[in-house]
Order: sequence, then C-alpha cells, then structure tokens
Amino acid sequence: MNRRLYLRSIAASSVAATAGCLDTLSIAGDDGDMILEPPERDLSEATHPSYGDEFPTASVPAPLTGETVSTDQYEGERAMLVTFFYTSCPDGVCPALILRLRRAQEVAAEEGYSDSAAFLAMTFDPERDTADVLRTYADQQGVDLEAGNWHFLRPERYEDAKSIVADQYGLPIEKRDAEKYDDLEYMFPHFAYIFLVNERGLVERAYPDGATIATSKLVDDFEAVATS
Repeated sequence: MNRRLYLRSIAASSVAATAGCLDTLSIAGDDGDMILEPPERDLSEATHPSYGDEFPTASVPAPLTGETVSTDQYEGERAMLVTFFYTSCPDGVCPALILRLRRAQEVAAEEGYSDSAAFLAMTFDPERDTADVLRTYADQQGVDLEAGNWHFLRPERYEDAKSIVADQYGLPIEKRDAEKYDDLEYMFPHFAYIFLVNERGLVERAYPDGATIATSKLVDDFEAVATS
C-alpha cells in the first residue's frame, strides 16, 4: 500500500471524540482494474488502503477454528469484508459493524455465493476477547460460524493488534481508561471502518462510516464484487 499522509493534524483529542469508537472524514479514491466505479468520496490521501490499493497482508490466529488466517489467502477465490472491533465496545458501534458483515453473510447464503465470500473481523482486545468470549459473541450477533466463510481473528497481544491495525492498515487505536463506564476498566476509541476487497486482493471500498452506512448499500456493493 502507498503510505499516504492521512489527517496530518490529527490529535489525541480527536481520537477521544466519542466514547468508544470513532468515525472520520477523509479525502478521495483512485482508479485500477476494479469492479465498482470509483467512490464519490475520495480517500486517496489516506494512510489506510483505499480504492484500487492492494489490501495489506496480515496473518492472525483464528481461535474458533484453531488456524492462522492470512488476509491474502483468498486471492483468486473470494471477495472479503474486513473490519476491526472489540466485544466490550460500550456505545454500539462495534455490534453495528458486525451486523453489517453478518447481513452480507446471510445474503450470500440466500443468493448462493457463500463460497465466493469471506468475512474477517479482528479484535484488538485479545485480553478480554478470548475464544470463549468470541464464540458467545458470534451467537449473540447471529453469525453463522458453520458456513465456513467467517473468521474472528485474535492477535496474541494488544501490542500486536495495535501494530496490525495502526501500522499496516493506517487506523489509529488507543487504549484508555473507561472512566465513564462503571463496568469497564478500559476502552478503545478507534475508527469504525469496513473494507471491501475483491478476489484480486484490491480494495473496492473503504467505508469510513462502516457502523452507519446503509446495510443494503454495503450488501449490494459486496454482492456485485463477489459475484463478478
């Protein structure tokens, strides 16, 4: 990925702008041998991968299946939706991210292209998000773990997760005391992105409003890419 400068003036105060998760304005996309047309919102000056960029490779344990999943292992086979979350998210943003991936998974099953789809959701809170917690969360969120196309990814340490999310994918995260929440010791202000990656490993969409984008829009985009 071309490491471009993103929100050069971003400060710690902006990372803390919401209780547990962040969204952000960015600047626009690019071209390439793509399936979708360039997005209206230009993200080409971002540090995260955007339209036409190669999606960075990361290999992360998937504790519910006992394997290590690489983000490039589906090249030539499947389109992917990828997001980053934590199960203790106090403001509903992370469940909204998972809901959108889960709905895309449902539609892929209904329309018969499950084998052309992959869904990767990586926690950056491995201390709390154990395999048992992730399994319970999958059940709560209605994720079909038996479909064979969904993986919850869990780095071994928070430091590893931060390196992957911030350094490889250009999305800063920060571990902070959760003073406003009695039942939480710490929380993570972060950016609520979903990435849509085609089977060639190129980013078709980086949705900065991943938690609020119309689910039907994301599903339609994904279906167009996965069935092309």
